[in-house]
Amino acid sequence: MAACLEPLRGEPGLVVVGLPRGGVPVACEVALALDAPLDVLIVRKIGMPDQPEVAMGAIGEGGVVVVNEDLMSAVNITKAQFALIEEREQVELERRVRRYRQDREPVPLEGRTVVIVDDGIATGSTARAACQVARARGAARVVLAVPVGAARAMEDLRGYVDELVSLGVADGPFAVGQFYEEFDQTLDEQVSECLDRANHRSPRSGKAVPVSPA
Repeated sequence: MAACLEPLRGEPGLVVVGLPRGGVPVACEVALALDAPLDVLIVRKIGMPDQPEVAMGAIGEGGVVVVNEDLMSAVNITKAQFALIEEREQVELERRVRRYRQDREPVPLEGRTVVIVDDGIATGSTARAACQVARARGAARVVLAVPVGAARAMEDLRGYVDELVSLGVADGPFAVGQFYEEFDQTLDEQVSECLDRANHRSPRSGKAVPVSPA
Protein backbone atom coordinates (compact mmCIF):
# COMPACT_ATOMS: atom_id res chain seq x y z
CA MET A 1 0.00 0.00 0.00
CA ALA A 2 2.90 2.32 0.76
CA ALA A 3 4.12 1.74 -2.80
CA CYS A 4 0.76 2.93 -4.14
CA LEU A 5 1.10 6.07 -2.03
CA GLU A 6 4.72 6.71 -3.05
CA PRO A 7 3.78 9.69 -5.28
CA LEU A 8 2.87 11.55 -2.08
CA ARG A 9 6.39 11.24 -0.64
CA GLY A 10 7.92 14.62 -0.05
CA GLU A 11 4.64 16.50 -0.40
CA PRO A 12 4.75 19.51 1.94
CA GLY A 13 2.58 19.06 5.01
CA LEU A 14 1.95 15.35 4.43
CA VAL A 15 0.71 13.53 7.54
CA VAL A 16 -0.46 9.93 8.00
CA VAL A 17 -3.21 9.17 10.52
CA GLY A 18 -4.39 5.75 11.60
CA LEU A 19 -7.82 4.81 12.90
CA PRO A 20 -7.54 3.10 16.30
CA ARG A 21 -7.11 0.48 16.90
CA GLY A 22 -6.57 -1.86 13.95
CA GLY A 23 -5.66 0.82 11.42
CA VAL A 24 -2.70 2.13 13.41
CA PRO A 25 -0.22 -0.74 12.75
CA VAL A 26 -0.96 -0.41 9.02
CA ALA A 27 -0.62 3.38 9.18
CA CYS A 28 2.69 3.01 11.02
CA GLU A 29 4.26 1.12 8.12
CA VAL A 30 2.90 3.64 5.63
CA ALA A 31 4.28 6.58 7.63
CA LEU A 32 7.69 4.94 7.88
CA ALA A 33 7.78 4.20 4.15
CA LEU A 34 6.72 7.74 3.20
CA ASP A 35 8.92 9.37 5.85
CA ALA A 36 5.87 11.22 7.17
CA PRO A 37 4.70 11.94 10.71
CA LEU A 38 2.18 9.52 12.20
CA ASP A 39 -0.79 10.42 14.34
CA VAL A 40 -4.09 8.86 15.31
CA LEU A 41 -7.43 10.24 14.21
CA ILE A 42 -9.63 9.49 17.16
CA VAL A 43 -13.27 9.55 16.14
CA ARG A 44 -16.47 8.00 17.35
CA LYS A 45 -19.44 7.59 15.10
CA ILE A 46 -22.83 8.54 16.47
CA GLY A 47 -25.01 5.62 15.44
CA MET A 48 -28.78 5.65 15.12
CA PRO A 49 -30.59 4.44 18.27
CA ASP A 50 -31.99 1.30 16.63
CA GLN A 51 -29.21 0.86 14.04
CA PRO A 52 -25.90 1.72 15.72
CA GLU A 53 -23.93 0.66 12.65
CA VAL A 54 -25.55 3.51 10.66
CA ALA A 55 -23.85 6.80 11.44
CA MET A 56 -26.01 9.90 11.86
CA GLY A 57 -22.93 11.87 12.84
CA ALA A 58 -19.50 11.71 14.39
CA ILE A 59 -17.37 13.37 17.04
CA GLY A 60 -13.65 13.99 17.11
CA GLU A 61 -10.99 15.66 19.21
CA GLY A 62 -11.19 19.35 19.88
CA GLY A 63 -14.97 19.36 20.15
CA VAL A 64 -15.55 18.53 16.48
CA VAL A 65 -19.13 17.38 15.89
CA VAL A 66 -20.44 16.29 12.49
CA VAL A 67 -24.20 15.89 12.13
CA ASN A 68 -26.15 14.37 9.24
CA GLU A 69 -29.17 16.65 9.52
CA ASP A 70 -30.91 15.10 6.50
CA LEU A 71 -30.75 11.59 7.95
CA MET A 72 -31.94 12.73 11.37
CA SER A 73 -34.87 14.52 9.79
CA ALA A 74 -35.77 11.58 7.56
CA VAL A 75 -35.97 9.11 10.47
CA ASN A 76 -37.29 11.57 13.06
CA ILE A 77 -34.27 11.53 15.37
CA THR A 78 -34.46 14.39 17.86
CA LYS A 79 -31.57 16.54 19.02
CA ALA A 80 -32.06 15.12 22.50
CA GLN A 81 -31.63 11.55 21.21
CA PHE A 82 -28.50 12.59 19.34
CA ALA A 83 -27.11 14.32 22.44
CA LEU A 84 -27.66 11.23 24.59
CA ILE A 85 -25.66 9.00 22.26
CA GLU A 86 -23.04 11.72 21.73
CA GLU A 87 -22.49 11.96 25.49
CA ARG A 88 -21.88 8.22 25.74
CA GLU A 89 -19.46 8.18 22.81
CA GLN A 90 -17.65 11.25 24.17
CA VAL A 91 -16.68 9.26 27.26
CA GLU A 92 -14.98 6.59 25.13
CA LEU A 93 -13.36 9.20 22.86
CA GLU A 94 -11.82 10.96 25.86
CA ARG A 95 -10.58 7.64 27.25
CA ARG A 96 -8.81 6.89 23.99
CA VAL A 97 -7.36 10.39 23.78
CA ARG A 98 -5.86 10.01 27.27
CA ARG A 99 -4.56 6.53 26.51
CA TYR A 100 -3.01 7.19 23.12
CA ARG A 101 -1.92 10.81 23.37
CA GLN A 102 -0.78 11.00 26.97
CA ASP A 103 1.18 14.29 26.90
CA ARG A 104 1.33 14.59 23.09
CA GLU A 105 -0.55 17.28 21.23
CA PRO A 106 -2.44 16.18 18.10
CA VAL A 107 -0.68 16.90 14.81
CA PRO A 108 -2.42 19.90 13.19
CA LEU A 109 -4.35 18.96 10.05
CA GLU A 110 -5.23 22.44 8.81
CA GLY A 111 -4.04 23.05 5.26
CA ARG A 112 -2.32 19.65 5.05
CA THR A 113 -2.63 16.51 2.93
CA VAL A 114 -3.97 13.88 5.31
CA VAL A 115 -3.67 10.16 4.53
CA ILE A 116 -6.26 8.29 6.59
CA VAL A 117 -5.37 4.61 6.98
CA ASP A 118 -7.51 1.75 8.28
CA ASP A 119 -7.05 -2.02 8.17
CA GLY A 120 -10.08 -2.47 5.92
CA ILE A 121 -13.57 -1.18 5.21
CA ALA A 122 -16.72 -3.23 5.61
CA THR A 123 -19.59 -0.76 6.06
CA GLY A 124 -17.54 2.43 5.70
CA SER A 125 -19.28 4.30 8.53
CA THR A 126 -16.16 4.80 10.65
CA ALA A 127 -14.04 5.81 7.66
CA ARG A 128 -16.71 8.25 6.55
CA ALA A 129 -16.79 9.78 10.04
CA ALA A 130 -13.00 10.07 10.02
CA CYS A 131 -13.02 11.86 6.67
CA GLN A 132 -15.66 14.29 7.89
CA VAL A 133 -13.70 15.03 11.07
CA ALA A 134 -10.47 15.55 9.10
CA ARG A 135 -12.30 18.05 6.89
CA ALA A 136 -13.74 19.78 9.95
CA ARG A 137 -10.19 20.10 11.33
CA GLY A 138 -9.14 21.91 8.17
CA ALA A 139 -7.49 19.21 6.03
CA ALA A 140 -6.81 20.60 2.55
CA ARG A 141 -6.73 17.18 0.90
CA VAL A 142 -7.99 13.85 2.23
CA VAL A 143 -6.63 10.53 0.96
CA LEU A 144 -8.24 7.34 2.31
CA ALA A 145 -6.02 4.25 2.04
CA VAL A 146 -6.95 0.68 3.00
CA PRO A 147 -5.72 -2.80 2.08
CA VAL A 148 -9.25 -3.99 1.23
CA GLY A 149 -12.77 -2.63 1.14
CA ALA A 150 -16.31 -3.66 0.30
CA ALA A 151 -17.20 -2.47 -3.20
CA ARG A 152 -20.41 -0.66 -2.25
CA ALA A 153 -18.87 1.05 0.79
CA MET A 154 -15.86 2.15 -1.21
CA GLU A 155 -18.06 3.66 -3.90
CA ASP A 156 -20.08 5.54 -1.28
CA LEU A 157 -16.88 6.96 0.24
CA ARG A 158 -15.67 8.57 -2.98
CA GLY A 159 -17.75 11.63 -2.29
CA TYR A 160 -15.91 12.25 0.99
CA VAL A 161 -12.31 12.04 -0.21
CA ASP A 162 -9.99 13.53 -2.79
CA GLU A 163 -8.36 10.16 -3.46
CA LEU A 164 -9.23 6.59 -2.56
CA VAL A 165 -6.52 3.93 -2.50
CA SER A 166 -7.26 0.23 -2.00
CA LEU A 167 -5.26 -2.87 -2.85
CA GLY A 168 -8.40 -4.95 -3.22
CA VAL A 169 -12.16 -4.59 -3.47
CA ALA A 170 -14.55 -7.32 -2.33
CA ASP A 171 -18.08 -7.85 -3.60
CA GLY A 172 -20.81 -8.72 -1.12
CA PRO A 173 -20.64 -8.99 2.68
CA PHE A 174 -17.29 -9.90 4.17
CA ALA A 175 -15.20 -9.66 7.32
CA VAL A 176 -11.97 -7.67 7.16
CA GLY A 177 -10.17 -10.38 9.12
CA GLN A 178 -10.61 -12.97 6.38
CA PHE A 179 -8.00 -11.13 4.29
CA TYR A 180 -5.31 -11.39 6.99
CA GLU A 181 -3.23 -14.40 7.99
CA GLU A 182 -3.18 -12.98 11.52
CA PHE A 183 -5.96 -10.71 12.75
CA ASP A 184 -5.70 -10.62 16.53
CA GLN A 185 -7.27 -7.66 18.27
CA THR A 186 -4.93 -4.67 18.40
CA LEU A 187 -4.28 -3.61 21.98
CA ASP A 188 -4.02 -0.07 23.32
CA GLU A 189 -0.37 -0.76 24.15
CA GLN A 190 0.34 -1.64 20.52
CA VAL A 191 -1.20 1.63 19.33
CA SER A 192 1.12 3.57 21.64
CA GLU A 193 4.13 1.53 20.52
CA CYS A 194 3.36 2.28 16.85
CA LEU A 195 3.17 6.02 17.55
CA ASP A 196 6.50 5.91 19.39
CA ARG A 197 8.13 3.81 16.70
CA ALA A 198 7.08 6.06 13.83
CA ASN A 199 7.76 9.39 15.47
CA HIS A 200 10.97 8.73 17.40
CA ARG A 201 13.16 8.43 14.35
CA SER A 202 15.61 10.73 12.64
CA PRO A 203 14.20 12.72 9.70
CA ARG A 204 14.68 11.24 6.23
CA SER A 205 16.22 8.08 7.63
CA GLY A 206 13.47 6.12 9.34
CA LYS A 207 16.01 5.14 12.02
CA ALA A 208 14.94 5.23 15.63
CA VAL A 209 16.57 7.85 17.80
CA PRO A 210 16.99 7.84 21.59
CA VAL A 211 14.07 9.24 23.52
CA SER A 212 14.93 11.48 26.45
CA PRO A 213 13.32 10.43 29.73
CA ALA A 214 10.27 12.49 30.66
